[in-house]
Amino acid sequence: MSFTNSKLALVLPLVLGLSACENNFDALNTTPNNSEVSNPAFILTGALRSNVFRLYDVPASQDGALLIIQHWAKVQYTNEDRYAFRAGSYQSIWDGFYAGGLQDFNLLVRTGQEQNNPNMQAVGRIMRSYFFSILTDYYGDIPYSQALRIEENVLTPKYDTQEQVYTGLLTDLKEASNQIQINGPAVGGDILYNGDMDRWKRFANSLRLRLAMRISDVKEAQARAEIAELLNGSTPLISSNAQNAQLVFSGSAPNTNPIAVNRSTRDDHRVSRSITKRLAVLNDPRLPIYAKPAECKASNDAAAPDSTGLFRGVRNGLTNGNALALGPLCSTSKVGDAFTKADAPGVLMTYAEVLFLKAEAVARGFVTGVAQAEYNNAITASMNQYGITGAPVTAYLAQPSVSTPITQANYREVIGNQKWIALYGQGSEAWSEWRRLDYPRLPVAAASTGTGGRIPVRFRYPANEQSLNTANYQEAVARQGADLLVTKLWWDKF
Repeated sequence: MSFTNSKLALVLPLVLGLSACENNFDALNTTPNNSEVSNPAFILTGALRSNVFRLYDVPASQDGALLIIQHWAKVQYTNEDRYAFRAGSYQSIWDGFYAGGLQDFNLLVRTGQEQNNPNMQAVGRIMRSYFFSILTDYYGDIPYSQALRIEENVLTPKYDTQEQVYTGLLTDLKEASNQIQINGPAVGGDILYNGDMDRWKRFANSLRLRLAMRISDVKEAQARAEIAELLNGSTPLISSNAQNAQLVFSGSAPNTNPIAVNRSTRDDHRVSRSITKRLAVLNDPRLPIYAKPAECKASNDAAAPDSTGLFRGVRNGLTNGNALALGPLCSTSKVGDAFTKADAPGVLMTYAEVLFLKAEAVARGFVTGVAQAEYNNAITASMNQYGITGAPVTAYLAQPSVSTPITQANYREVIGNQKWIALYGQGSEAWSEWRRLDYPRLPVAAASTGTGGRIPVRFRYPANEQSLNTANYQEAVARQGADLLVTKLWWDKF
């Protein structure tokens, strides 16, 4: 049962009674009235399905982050691949998460309070934090402490700084983890972890680790303390691929992977040449999983085969004319079935990512350990995720270009290059980590538009915010910087 007030959805983010500074989210969201729903399981099922779908749908991912980060490219209607994003895309992402996901998960928190179910509250808080993190990493400063306050008639919420948002998220995730009772009240409708609260606790802690590392270049002392607490050896984190946070779509409508839904009527996307070339050079066994072999001969050097002779990635940012000149659609590599089939999972966080974060924490001296071992384990976990085990993994790790010793001087490059590969298909997280680590070094789209020859580092605010929440929008822009694709976010220091 999602919030469906379309008028408000088009106006602004609706909000949350959470306070980024005071951390009294739940108190502000408590209502003296009876629960608005009789069965919160329906809310959770619908909210998980619709919002993971939204994360991987066309605006946010397929025509958004996956193109920017050069995991994918386009061979038709190439505007977005040249950074000419449609205004409707900005609006769709903003409205969808605020009016849908955040409202639904906020309602779960409130209902959990009313029904004295701390586990339901915790699940709502974890997912609320997850999608707030997506929004702030797409736009920067966003409505947070005044968001979702419909009942209080807060229709023009202020924008909190990204620093305030992150402070609130880190606190909320810690409190949600502590709130979980492993053998406590059941949480129905859980299509992510089937009510396994141990896994929810691990996800909350792992997500907190991600966000703590995200701010490490701008608030090192806070990040160091958070990370040391999380990597103390006793805090449960995602510790196997079986615990990955991912929603496995059933493959039948309406529970179908959004990429498969797009593929049912469109054939615009291909694998980026940036990643096919990188994987081919490294003899990476994930290449035939990430990409399909081209089915026919190319007619243009822009789609020349990589060293395997089978996979033809497409250079990002071609004009429509140059894309057409590549030849027939069968001449370039489509995205692999692991990502496009109807029941492919929508991944939120993986064991491999946790291990890369551990490797970085050790390399930076935040905690003790062996960075190289965590790094090797991270690559191994990524390969295992796709069923690659044994000799191919060993051979890959033994290559000089992969086994470079990690130091404080090179951890960004060594970890960044491999993390970009491992995050293939996870557009939002891959984009964020590329912005933070600045590796790999990616070329600007061939025919880039409106960015002065730079790769986008944020999305612009939607037009409705500019016209309907004008004062708060203008204040945010004055503080954060021009509302442009190339204005860096607060945590993007380098």
